[in-house]
Amino acid sequence: MSDLDTPRAGDDLSRDDDVVALLMRQHGDIRNLFDEVEATTGDERRDAFRRLVRLLAVHETAEEEVVHPFARRSLPGGEQVVEDRLAEERAAKETLSALDDLDPDDSTFMPQLMKLRKDVQAHARAEERYEFTHIRRSGDSAALAAMAKAVKAAEAMAPTRPHPGVESGAANMMLGPVAALMDRTKDAVRKAMSKDG
Repeated sequence: MSDLDTPRAGDDLSRDDDVVALLMRQHGDIRNLFDEVEATTGDERRDAFRRLVRLLAVHETAEEEVVHPFARRSLPGGEQVVEDRLAEERAAKETLSALDDLDPDDSTFMPQLMKLRKDVQAHARAEERYEFTHIRRSGDSAALAAMAKAVKAAEAMAPTRPHPGVESGAANMMLGPVAALMDRTKDAVRKAMSKDG
């Protein structure tokens, strides 16, 4: 964990007003959810995995709509940096989508989860190194706060499941609300069935 990610007393509000701190905290939450999925079994694993899928889906959508456009415009070589991140995201979404169709108790689930974890962690390190560092250096507190608000707005409208092939802001804007509604309906059905079943 970096200093940006170390919680401090009374720091919660300021962390949500800084896009880099917000996204770094989410990277930490993602790591913790991978740990939880790995350490649990049965219904606890299913629940932890659902939370992981949702966080990954909304987090990546927000980055695709807010962080990547900024990186394209502002970073030297930003176009290639973003293309590399989008390729990583696409591969992770494909693995995540395949995992989402498996029962977490299936014997093939954990090996695929470990592959996903390795890929997601490499992707997060690349974002932190090539995008977040530049955002931190080039943005004043008002710009960082505005981007944090945009990330939160994108996450509120984001699909809650991976949709491979939808790795651009424009594609997310077109699919996002429809996919989000469909995903939230599936989430509600799964939740209702697990309580009754």
